[in-house]
Amino acid sequence: MKTQNFWYHLPEELIAQTPLERRDASRLMVLDRKTGGVTHRRFYDILDYMQPGDCLVMNDSRVLPARLLGHRPTGGAVEVLLLRDIGDKQWECLVKPGKKMQVGQEVIFGNGELTAQVTAVREDGNRVVRFSYDGIFLEVLERLGKMPLPPYIKEELADQERYQTVYSREVGSAAAPTAGLHFTQELLGKLRDRGVQLAFITLHVGLGTFRPVKVEDISKHHMHSELCMMNAETANMLNETQKTGGRIICVGTTSCRTLESLVNEDGSFAEKTRWTDIFIYPGYQFKAMNGLITNFHLPESTLVMLVSAFAGRENVLAAYDEAVREQYRFFSFGDAMFIG
Repeated sequence: MKTQNFWYHLPEELIAQTPLERRDASRLMVLDRKTGGVTHRRFYDILDYMQPGDCLVMNDSRVLPARLLGHRPTGGAVEVLLLRDIGDKQWECLVKPGKKMQVGQEVIFGNGELTAQVTAVREDGNRVVRFSYDGIFLEVLERLGKMPLPPYIKEELADQERYQTVYSREVGSAAAPTAGLHFTQELLGKLRDRGVQLAFITLHVGLGTFRPVKVEDISKHHMHSELCMMNAETANMLNETQKTGGRIICVGTTSCRTLESLVNEDGSFAEKTRWTDIFIYPGYQFKAMNGLITNFHLPESTLVMLVSAFAGRENVLAAYDEAVREQYRFFSFGDAMFIG
Protein backbone atom coordinates (compact mmCIF):
# COMPACT_ATOMS: atom_id res chain seq x y z
CA MET A 1 0.00 0.00 0.00
CA LYS A 2 1.30 3.45 -0.94
CA THR A 3 1.70 6.51 1.28
CA GLN A 4 -0.26 8.59 -1.25
CA ASN A 5 -3.29 6.35 -0.64
CA PHE A 6 -3.72 8.21 2.67
CA TRP A 7 -3.69 11.76 1.33
CA TYR A 8 -6.67 14.09 1.66
CA HIS A 9 -7.08 17.80 0.96
CA LEU A 10 -7.07 20.00 4.06
CA PRO A 11 -7.44 23.79 3.86
CA GLU A 12 -4.89 25.40 6.15
CA GLU A 13 -7.53 27.51 7.90
CA LEU A 14 -9.06 24.33 9.40
CA ILE A 15 -5.91 23.61 11.44
CA ALA A 16 -6.90 24.60 14.99
CA GLN A 17 -4.38 27.06 16.46
CA THR A 18 -5.86 27.40 19.95
CA PRO A 19 -8.02 25.21 22.19
CA LEU A 20 -11.70 25.96 22.73
CA GLU A 21 -12.62 27.70 25.98
CA ARG A 22 -14.53 24.59 27.10
CA ARG A 23 -12.73 21.29 26.58
CA ASP A 24 -15.77 19.08 25.95
CA ALA A 25 -17.57 21.57 23.66
CA SER A 26 -15.57 20.45 20.62
CA ARG A 27 -17.45 18.73 17.83
CA LEU A 28 -17.64 14.95 17.71
CA MET A 29 -17.99 12.94 14.52
CA VAL A 30 -19.28 9.43 15.19
CA LEU A 31 -18.15 6.93 12.55
CA ASP A 32 -19.74 3.48 12.23
CA ARG A 33 -16.87 1.37 10.94
CA LYS A 34 -19.22 -1.32 9.62
CA THR A 35 -21.37 0.96 7.45
CA GLY A 36 -19.18 4.05 7.05
CA GLY A 37 -22.09 6.19 8.27
CA VAL A 38 -21.33 9.36 10.23
CA THR A 39 -23.25 11.38 12.81
CA HIS A 40 -22.38 14.91 13.97
CA ARG A 41 -22.51 15.61 17.73
CA ARG A 42 -20.64 17.49 20.47
CA PHE A 43 -17.96 15.80 22.56
CA TYR A 44 -20.04 15.87 25.75
CA ASP A 45 -22.49 13.60 23.86
CA ILE A 46 -19.89 10.80 24.08
CA LEU A 47 -21.96 9.62 27.06
CA ASP A 48 -24.66 8.47 24.63
CA TYR A 49 -22.22 6.05 23.00
CA MET A 50 -20.83 4.47 26.16
CA GLN A 51 -22.46 1.47 27.83
CA PRO A 52 -22.22 0.13 31.40
CA GLY A 53 -19.38 -2.39 31.48
CA ASP A 54 -17.33 -0.61 28.82
CA CYS A 55 -13.75 0.35 29.68
CA LEU A 56 -12.12 3.58 28.50
CA VAL A 57 -8.33 3.30 28.29
CA MET A 58 -6.48 6.61 28.76
CA ASN A 59 -2.83 7.60 28.48
CA ASP A 60 -1.90 9.43 31.69
CA SER A 61 1.45 10.69 30.38
CA ARG A 62 2.17 14.34 31.11
CA VAL A 63 4.01 16.63 28.69
CA LEU A 64 7.36 18.03 29.74
CA PRO A 65 7.72 21.80 29.24
CA ALA A 66 10.61 20.61 27.09
CA ARG A 67 11.27 23.68 24.91
CA LEU A 68 14.03 25.82 26.36
CA LEU A 69 15.03 29.21 24.97
CA GLY A 70 18.54 30.34 25.88
CA HIS A 71 21.67 31.98 24.54
CA ARG A 72 25.34 31.23 24.05
CA PRO A 73 27.88 33.12 26.18
CA THR A 74 28.56 35.29 23.11
CA GLY A 75 24.87 36.22 22.99
CA GLY A 76 23.48 34.16 20.09
CA ALA A 77 19.97 32.77 20.64
CA VAL A 78 19.60 28.99 21.03
CA GLU A 79 16.53 26.73 21.21
CA VAL A 80 16.84 23.32 22.87
CA LEU A 81 14.10 20.69 22.74
CA LEU A 82 14.42 17.81 25.20
CA LEU A 83 13.78 14.39 23.68
CA ARG A 84 15.07 11.71 26.06
CA ASP A 85 16.64 11.52 29.51
CA ILE A 86 19.75 9.35 29.22
CA GLY A 87 20.92 9.77 32.82
CA ASP A 88 23.74 11.65 34.60
CA LYS A 89 21.93 14.98 33.92
CA GLN A 90 22.26 14.32 30.19
CA TRP A 91 19.47 14.52 27.60
CA GLU A 92 19.22 13.78 23.92
CA CYS A 93 17.98 17.02 22.34
CA LEU A 94 17.12 18.82 19.14
CA VAL A 95 18.93 22.15 18.94
CA LYS A 96 18.71 25.29 16.79
CA PRO A 97 20.91 26.56 15.26
CA GLY A 98 22.61 23.18 14.87
CA LYS A 99 25.79 24.47 13.19
CA LYS A 100 26.66 26.59 16.21
CA MET A 101 26.01 23.84 18.73
CA GLN A 102 29.10 21.62 18.55
CA VAL A 103 30.75 19.60 21.35
CA GLY A 104 31.83 21.87 24.20
CA GLN A 105 29.43 24.71 23.34
CA GLU A 106 27.68 26.16 26.38
CA VAL A 107 24.15 27.56 26.66
CA ILE A 108 22.64 29.75 29.40
CA PHE A 109 18.91 29.71 30.24
CA GLY A 110 16.95 32.28 32.23
CA ASN A 111 19.15 34.21 34.65
CA GLY A 112 21.76 31.45 34.67
CA GLU A 113 20.00 29.09 37.08
CA LEU A 114 20.18 26.49 34.28
CA THR A 115 23.17 25.99 31.99
CA ALA A 116 24.05 23.28 29.52
CA GLN A 117 26.99 21.96 27.54
CA VAL A 118 26.94 19.84 24.37
CA THR A 119 28.76 16.55 25.08
CA ALA A 120 28.11 14.65 21.83
CA VAL A 121 26.70 15.00 18.31
CA ARG A 122 24.64 12.02 17.14
CA GLU A 123 24.63 10.64 13.59
CA ASP A 124 21.04 11.85 13.13
CA GLY A 125 22.07 15.40 14.10
CA ASN A 126 20.60 15.26 17.60
CA ARG A 127 22.80 16.55 20.43
CA VAL A 128 23.58 15.08 23.84
CA VAL A 129 23.51 17.92 26.36
CA ARG A 130 24.57 17.87 30.03
CA PHE A 131 22.66 20.29 32.27
CA SER A 132 23.89 22.06 35.40
CA TYR A 133 21.43 23.35 38.01
CA ASP A 134 20.60 23.44 41.71
CA GLY A 135 17.57 21.59 43.08
CA ILE A 136 15.11 19.44 41.12
CA PHE A 137 15.32 19.48 37.32
CA LEU A 138 11.55 19.18 36.75
CA GLU A 139 10.94 22.21 38.97
CA VAL A 140 13.53 24.22 37.02
CA LEU A 141 11.84 23.11 33.78
CA GLU A 142 8.43 24.20 35.06
CA ARG A 143 9.83 27.72 35.57
CA LEU A 144 11.89 28.07 32.39
CA GLY A 145 10.44 25.65 29.85
CA LYS A 146 7.66 26.08 27.33
CA MET A 147 5.27 23.52 25.88
CA PRO A 148 6.72 21.83 22.77
CA LEU A 149 3.71 22.51 20.56
CA PRO A 150 3.54 20.74 17.17
CA PRO A 151 5.08 22.60 14.22
CA TYR A 152 1.68 23.30 12.62
CA ILE A 153 0.60 25.39 15.65
CA LYS A 154 1.91 28.93 15.23
CA GLU A 155 0.10 30.60 18.19
CA GLU A 156 1.60 30.83 21.66
CA LEU A 157 -0.40 28.96 24.30
CA ALA A 158 -1.91 31.26 26.94
CA ASP A 159 -2.47 28.49 29.50
CA GLN A 160 0.09 25.68 29.42
CA GLU A 161 -2.32 23.29 31.15
CA ARG A 162 -4.51 23.28 28.03
CA TYR A 163 -1.85 21.10 26.37
CA GLN A 164 -2.23 18.59 29.24
CA THR A 165 -5.09 16.18 29.82
CA VAL A 166 -6.95 16.66 33.11
CA TYR A 167 -5.78 13.18 34.18
CA SER A 168 -2.09 13.57 33.24
CA ARG A 169 0.32 12.53 36.00
CA GLU A 170 3.37 10.63 34.65
CA VAL A 171 5.82 13.23 33.31
CA GLY A 172 7.76 12.24 30.21
CA SER A 173 6.07 13.10 26.89
CA ALA A 174 7.37 15.42 24.20
CA ALA A 175 3.82 15.84 22.84
CA ALA A 176 0.33 15.51 24.31
CA PRO A 177 -1.92 12.47 23.79
CA THR A 178 -4.40 14.91 22.27
CA ALA A 179 -7.56 12.78 22.08
CA GLY A 180 -7.72 13.10 25.87
CA LEU A 181 -7.72 16.91 25.80
CA HIS A 182 -11.53 16.87 25.30
CA PHE A 183 -12.30 15.32 28.69
CA THR A 184 -13.22 17.32 31.79
CA GLN A 185 -13.32 16.04 35.37
CA GLU A 186 -17.11 16.50 35.26
CA LEU A 187 -17.42 14.34 32.13
CA LEU A 188 -15.19 11.64 33.64
CA GLY A 189 -17.47 11.62 36.70
CA LYS A 190 -20.55 11.16 34.52
CA LEU A 191 -18.87 8.25 32.73
CA ARG A 192 -18.13 6.56 36.05
CA ASP A 193 -21.73 7.13 37.17
CA ARG A 194 -22.86 5.43 33.96
CA GLY A 195 -20.88 2.31 34.87
CA VAL A 196 -17.97 2.92 32.51
CA GLN A 197 -14.59 1.82 33.86
CA LEU A 198 -11.64 4.22 33.48
CA ALA A 199 -8.29 2.50 33.04
CA PHE A 200 -4.93 4.25 32.76
CA ILE A 201 -1.83 3.24 30.84
CA THR A 202 1.32 5.26 30.17
CA LEU A 203 3.06 5.84 26.86
CA HIS A 204 5.53 8.70 26.71
CA VAL A 205 4.88 10.31 23.34
CA GLY A 206 7.99 11.06 21.27
CA LEU A 207 8.41 13.71 18.60
CA GLY A 208 8.53 10.87 16.08
CA THR A 209 4.74 11.15 16.23
CA PHE A 210 5.11 14.09 13.82
CA ARG A 211 7.75 12.43 11.63
CA PRO A 212 6.43 12.17 8.06
CA VAL A 213 6.35 8.88 6.17
CA LYS A 214 9.05 9.36 3.55
CA VAL A 215 8.85 5.99 1.79
CA GLU A 216 6.42 5.24 -1.03
CA ASP A 217 5.64 1.72 0.25
CA ILE A 218 4.29 2.14 3.79
CA SER A 219 5.47 -1.34 4.85
CA LYS A 220 9.06 -0.01 4.58
CA HIS A 221 8.46 2.74 7.15
CA HIS A 222 10.14 2.27 10.56
CA MET A 223 8.45 3.72 13.63
CA HIS A 224 10.32 5.45 16.45
CA SER A 225 10.40 3.64 19.81
CA GLU A 226 8.37 4.82 22.79
CA LEU A 227 8.23 3.55 26.37
CA CYS A 228 4.84 2.16 27.44
CA MET A 229 3.63 0.75 30.75
CA MET A 230 0.61 -1.05 32.18
CA ASN A 231 0.12 -1.69 35.90
CA ALA A 232 -1.65 -4.65 37.49
CA GLU A 233 -4.81 -2.66 38.28
CA THR A 234 -5.34 -1.76 34.62
CA ALA A 235 -4.50 -5.29 33.43
CA ASN A 236 -7.09 -6.74 35.83
CA MET A 237 -9.69 -4.18 34.74
CA LEU A 238 -9.17 -5.02 31.06
CA ASN A 239 -9.34 -8.78 31.71
CA GLU A 240 -12.58 -8.30 33.64
CA THR A 241 -14.05 -6.14 30.86
CA GLN A 242 -13.34 -8.86 28.31
CA LYS A 243 -14.77 -11.55 30.59
CA THR A 244 -18.07 -9.69 31.11
CA GLY A 245 -18.51 -8.77 27.43
CA GLY A 246 -17.76 -5.04 27.71
CA ARG A 247 -15.95 -3.05 25.06
CA ILE A 248 -12.38 -1.80 25.38
CA ILE A 249 -12.35 1.73 23.96
CA CYS A 250 -9.03 3.50 23.56
CA VAL A 251 -8.73 7.25 24.05
CA GLY A 252 -6.17 8.14 21.39
CA THR A 253 -3.79 6.31 19.13
CA THR A 254 -1.14 6.15 21.89
CA SER A 255 -3.50 4.12 24.09
CA CYS A 256 -4.25 1.88 21.11
CA ARG A 257 -0.56 1.32 20.34
CA THR A 258 0.11 0.56 24.01
CA LEU A 259 -2.66 -2.04 24.30
CA GLU A 260 -1.76 -3.70 21.02
CA SER A 261 1.89 -3.81 22.11
CA LEU A 262 1.24 -5.25 25.58
CA VAL A 263 -1.61 -7.72 24.92
CA ASN A 264 -0.69 -11.38 25.42
CA GLU A 265 -1.04 -13.95 22.64
CA ASP A 266 -4.27 -15.25 24.18
CA GLY A 267 -5.75 -11.73 24.31
CA SER A 268 -5.28 -11.30 28.05
CA PHE A 269 -3.31 -8.61 29.90
CA ALA A 270 -0.71 -8.56 32.68
CA GLU A 271 1.44 -5.90 34.31
CA LYS A 272 4.17 -5.04 31.81
CA THR A 273 6.64 -2.36 30.67
CA ARG A 274 8.41 -2.31 27.31
CA TRP A 275 9.61 -0.17 24.45
CA THR A 276 7.35 -0.36 21.42
CA ASP A 277 7.82 0.58 17.78
CA ILE A 278 4.56 -1.00 16.62
CA PHE A 279 3.32 0.38 13.29
CA ILE A 280 -0.38 -0.27 12.66
CA TYR A 281 -1.66 0.10 9.10
CA PRO A 282 -4.39 -1.60 6.99
CA GLY A 283 -4.16 -5.36 7.19
CA TYR A 284 -3.37 -5.31 10.91
CA GLN A 285 -5.56 -7.58 13.04
CA PHE A 286 -6.55 -5.84 16.28
CA LYS A 287 -6.23 -8.04 19.37
CA ALA A 288 -7.62 -5.78 22.11
CA MET A 289 -9.39 -2.62 20.95
CA ASN A 290 -13.14 -2.47 20.21
CA GLY A 291 -13.55 1.30 19.83
CA LEU A 292 -11.43 4.43 19.42
CA ILE A 293 -11.76 8.09 20.37
CA THR A 294 -9.30 10.14 18.33
CA ASN A 295 -8.64 13.51 16.75
CA PHE A 296 -8.32 14.25 13.02
CA HIS A 297 -4.79 13.53 11.84
CA LEU A 298 -2.35 14.82 9.23
CA PRO A 299 -2.62 13.58 5.63
CA GLU A 300 -0.33 10.62 4.86
CA SER A 301 0.59 10.24 8.57
CA THR A 302 1.05 6.99 10.48
CA LEU A 303 -1.94 8.04 12.62
CA VAL A 304 -4.29 8.19 9.61
CA MET A 305 -2.96 4.76 8.66
CA LEU A 306 -3.75 3.39 12.14
CA VAL A 307 -7.29 4.77 12.06
CA SER A 308 -7.73 3.34 8.55
CA ALA A 309 -6.60 -0.08 9.77
CA PHE A 310 -9.41 0.01 12.35
CA ALA A 311 -12.26 1.59 10.38
CA GLY A 312 -11.32 0.96 6.74
CA ARG A 313 -9.39 3.38 4.51
CA GLU A 314 -12.38 4.28 2.34
CA ASN A 315 -14.59 4.94 5.38
CA VAL A 316 -11.95 7.12 7.03
CA LEU A 317 -11.13 9.21 3.96
CA ALA A 318 -14.82 9.73 3.21
CA ALA A 319 -15.36 10.82 6.83
CA TYR A 320 -12.39 13.20 6.62
CA ASP A 321 -13.75 14.71 3.39
CA GLU A 322 -17.07 15.30 5.15
CA ALA A 323 -15.25 16.85 8.13
CA VAL A 324 -13.58 19.29 5.73
CA ARG A 325 -16.93 20.14 4.12
CA GLU A 326 -18.49 20.65 7.56
CA GLN A 327 -15.59 22.88 8.67
CA TYR A 328 -14.37 20.69 11.53
CA ARG A 329 -11.23 21.83 13.35
CA PHE A 330 -8.21 19.58 12.75
CA PHE A 331 -5.18 18.22 14.62
CA SER A 332 -4.06 18.68 18.25
CA PHE A 333 -6.51 21.40 19.38
CA GLY A 334 -9.19 20.31 16.92
CA ASP A 335 -12.37 18.25 17.05
CA ALA A 336 -12.80 14.56 17.80
CA MET A 337 -14.02 11.35 16.22
CA PHE A 338 -15.51 8.27 17.88
CA ILE A 339 -15.15 5.07 15.88
CA GLY A 340 -17.35 2.23 17.08
